[in-house]
Amino acid sequence: MTNILVTGGAGYVGSHACKCMAGAGFVPVVCDDLSSGHRWAVKWGPLEQGDIGDRAHLDDVFAKYQPAAVMHFAGSIQVGESVANPALYYRNNVANTLTLLEAMLAHDVKKIVFSSSAAVYGEPDSVPIEEWSRKAPINPYGVSKRLAEQIFDDFGPAYGLRHASLRYFNAAGADPDGEIGEGHDPETHLIPIILQAASGQRARLDIYGTDYPTPDGTAVRDYVHVTDLAAAHLAALKYLLGGGESVCLNLGTGKGYSVREVIAAAEAVCGTPIPAREKPRRAGDPPALVAAADRVEDVLGWRPQYSDLRQIVETAWRWHNRQA
Repeated sequence: MTNILVTGGAGYVGSHACKCMAGAGFVPVVCDDLSSGHRWAVKWGPLEQGDIGDRAHLDDVFAKYQPAAVMHFAGSIQVGESVANPALYYRNNVANTLTLLEAMLAHDVKKIVFSSSAAVYGEPDSVPIEEWSRKAPINPYGVSKRLAEQIFDDFGPAYGLRHASLRYFNAAGADPDGEIGEGHDPETHLIPIILQAASGQRARLDIYGTDYPTPDGTAVRDYVHVTDLAAAHLAALKYLLGGGESVCLNLGTGKGYSVREVIAAAEAVCGTPIPAREKPRRAGDPPALVAAADRVEDVLGWRPQYSDLRQIVETAWRWHNRQA
């Protein structure tokens, strides 16, 4: 069986990708320091606990497992925190990525699937957003993802590295089988926050901005089920292992939902009103972020299967109730 090194594999998207890979016959070797990931989420392969900024640790892991490729999820993900503490983001998302790449090359591993973000685009000039749209990130988190993509681009002609950078829009939902799900602390994603408000774990949901130029005045986002994201990573891995060239692709559905539409879907699923209050817009929140999703289907043959809004909320609600 083929080993794949999965950095951040104890986290939300990484753990779902590990399940997907294991189902396809790969062995996901998780490298995670468990600073934000969970030991309980590592179910489908070995865990090597450690920091990917630690080159000696990486060398030991590469030598022990001799992976055919890397899936790179490890990093910091909170936009607000990146503004308050940019040093953390440039260390975790850029410097540690460079250390990982140097270890890969030293062990002759030259294929990587990268967890990137729609944050590389910043405030888009037009929607839906194409892969070749202007890259103008507006916070250190987005800049760190853009810098990592640039490093991959530069390492290709110089060292023969091939990468698939997958730009997520809004990851959401939980494993339909109920084995794993979302568990951030603090929680910053809209749907789990809504579910916390529905169950009484949170007093209310704050709606940031009700005067956007959208149909109901609230911000519109493209939500992708985490199981669909995992399937896209598996498709990207097979693409690279099969000789595919480096590529950057959006992972979205091509359809956006407003905050009020997500609340309405959650009220229908949960059977209870969601307490909410309206607050002013947050700086840097665009009115709409929706992917142009054609290219990923052309290149990888990937189409989302679970990303209907109701399906997303239902799987997240089942997982939420399991943890209550």
